Amino acid sequence: MKKISKFTYLLIISSLLVITSCSKDDPKIPNEEELITTLKMTLTPVSGGNTVTLSFKDLDGDGGNSPVVTGGTLLRNSSYNGKLELLNESETPIDDITKEILAEADDHQFFFQSTVSGLSITYSDNDKNNKPLGLATLVKTVGAGSGKLTVTLRHKPSKNAQGVATGDITNAGGETDIAVTFDIVVQ
Repeated sequence: MKKISKFTYLLIISSLLVITSCSKDDPKIPNEEELITTLKMTLTPVSGGNTVTLSFKDLDGDGGNSPVVTGGTLLRNSSYNGKLELLNESETPIDDITKEILAEADDHQFFFQSTVSGLSITYSDNDKNNKPLGLATLVKTVGAGSGKLTVTLRHKPSKNAQGVATGDITNAGGETDIAVTFDIVVQ
């Protein structure tokens, strides 16, 4: 058997290191979703009156302390302009996630599911492709009642899927960034 010289051996090892370190398949760190510690839904009566604020606050994120969730009382036979605000209050200064959602509106959509009889929510805003977003809404009540309202933000939903444009989450797909359920009373 032939002996390999030290020079040849070093040349082979060096060549292997160069080939493997120059690979174009270097892993890319995925873009992590922002932490959402706070969600506020402000409901302002169209015909004047008291504003109602639904809120979710979980300053320590998943796990740890339970979130503080505050529902609200709405008037029957009324219309409200709804506005959502999402924040990361674990950072200083506070990070306004709402701005990021608006900037990436075509990759986001809010969905609203209610068990309150006669409560309806329609979209008042759209992304650049004229598909619904949900940061702005119109909330209408009919009769008295109570139940739950769940607000869900989906990242990269299939906005062209059946029913999604009208707020049906069934075929939306995508990933849930946040889902919050509020207790609602209509009187």
